[in-house]
Amino acid sequence: MAQTFPGILSFAFLAALLVFGTIIRANLRFFQTNLVPASLIGGTLGFGLVALDWAMGFKAADFTAFAFHFFTLSFMSLVLTSRTQPIGGQQPVALGGLWLSLIWVTCLVLQALVGLAAISAYNTMASEPLSGFLGLIATHGFTQGPGQALALGDLWTTQYNIQHAVDFGLIYASLGFVAAFVVGVPMARWILKKNLHSGTGGSLDQDFERGLYTGPAAPTSGKLITHSANIDSFAFHIGLLGCAYLITDQYLQFVHPFVAGTHLENIFSYNLFFFHGLMICVGLRALLDRFNLGQFVDDETQKRITGSSVDLMVTASLLSINFALLTEFWQPILLVASLVTLVTAALCFTAGLRLKTLGAERGLTIFGCCCGSTGSGILLLRILDPSLASSVAKELAFFNIAILFLSFHVLAVMAPILPSIPVFWIILIYLATAGLGLIMVRLLGSKMSRDFSQRLESK
Repeated sequence: MAQTFPGILSFAFLAALLVFGTIIRANLRFFQTNLVPASLIGGTLGFGLVALDWAMGFKAADFTAFAFHFFTLSFMSLVLTSRTQPIGGQQPVALGGLWLSLIWVTCLVLQALVGLAAISAYNTMASEPLSGFLGLIATHGFTQGPGQALALGDLWTTQYNIQHAVDFGLIYASLGFVAAFVVGVPMARWILKKNLHSGTGGSLDQDFERGLYTGPAAPTSGKLITHSANIDSFAFHIGLLGCAYLITDQYLQFVHPFVAGTHLENIFSYNLFFFHGLMICVGLRALLDRFNLGQFVDDETQKRITGSSVDLMVTASLLSINFALLTEFWQPILLVASLVTLVTAALCFTAGLRLKTLGAERGLTIFGCCCGSTGSGILLLRILDPSLASSVAKELAFFNIAILFLSFHVLAVMAPILPSIPVFWIILIYLATAGLGLIMVRLLGSKMSRDFSQRLESK
């Protein structure tokens, strides 16, 4: 049985780092003040241990698969969660969610263009030029996280010989999480100081800063769906995701013979498993609701699975960083990450503060989403709105579906075969997408502001 332990022990090491990260956050004021999540602390600690070869023999490559699969699970689980909302808030939630989606898609293409420009600038001074696609992949690390960066990086490496694409993508994803909090937390505190938020909350209690609930303050989460004498409710929810995983696998195997040898083969490969799994879960949730079976999925339990997957994904991403490559290419990596962060912050905060209502909350939230994941966006939102009393958290549900359609031409059509497309056409299509996105953000923002003014006047 000894041969069965390596993968299990790798996961145990990964999970243990979350505990250490929680303990460090609870006891060191610096991490509490800056609201650094335990996953980021534990992942950074693990990265240092792996780099120094003090990690019980574990290597960065041992955690790459975990980053990919927990990314996939987090999105599939998120879609399985119910999206039904009270009718009274339906229109504002849809408009706000659409605004968030447009900002995200605009960031998606702008980050790619900035990354390409940064690598091109670096190549003018470097003795050994790098592929421009090592800059283009920055957007998939920042806006989509390690799973997509890993999937596309592996695809570009195996199909188009873009060397180091996987490592660059994972490093960008990790730096994206860091940027979300290094920039986002000070910005949130500045918003609170200037009283630019909408007044829905904003006080940080000791439990929030320490990251641990104490005594009777601890809230309850979830309800039992199954009788414990039959099956544990948590195991049942894990089983639902297992069903979705198996269906996605069989679907890809069924489609493969029809697309083999064509450009569609890359789109229907296992590197994009998360995308197809997302669609399967959309259909599965729709079927459950259609036959009144949605009552057997507890949203709070599903959210815990999503949150846990995000925590494990962040930690695994940091552990997966190739330290040798990071030290070799730290200059172009730092240049790309810094410029991408600057452009993303400028767009998100400028557009957000132009809104008359919930502008600060939306701008801060979408900045987190564009530099890490929906989870980091929610964490930043909770600084301004600790109880999530505003509509922004609900808007994220609409946002996660809308971005699939608004960015379909980039993520589903172009990204898998990007290295085969002439750079001129990539720049042209991405610029057109960014331009159209900015126009729509401006128009939608004006409409939302007018609607807000009209509601005030009607009162």
